[in-house]
Amino acid sequence: MDYPGDNRLAAAVVTHRGRVLLVRRSASERFLPRVWGVPCGKLEPDESPRDGVLRELKEETGLLGRVLRKVGESSFVSTYRGHEVKNWQDNFLIRPLTFDVVLPLADQDHRWLTPAELGTVEIDDYNREIVRQAFS
Repeated sequence: MDYPGDNRLAAAVVTHRGRVLLVRRSASERFLPRVWGVPCGKLEPDESPRDGVLRELKEETGLLGRVLRKVGESSFVSTYRGHEVKNWQDNFLIRPLTFDVVLPLADQDHRWLTPAELGTVEIDDYNREIVRQAFS
């Protein structure tokens, strides 16, 4: 398959009872430190987006989930070591199968918020749009 970016990613929009799980990134992150967003990460070589989103969800939150459907795609450009990197992302609606969130770093946080409550945290427009895709 040919993808239009250098990096392939998958994002998990985890919803339960009208709320979405957001995770605050660590202050040590190079990309968007301390910003709130949905669990997301790079796919492994030859990994399907559906498999990758569940792996990333487990790695980033400790949660198990089930993919309900793909809600959209998105792309963005980032900079890594002075070079422009194109990122292509598949976004999935996920039903959690477990609820005990365990974050990898002590300065991270998580919240379950309704779409109307997204303004109570520092979420960027990109992640806000991913959540909107899932609730449309």
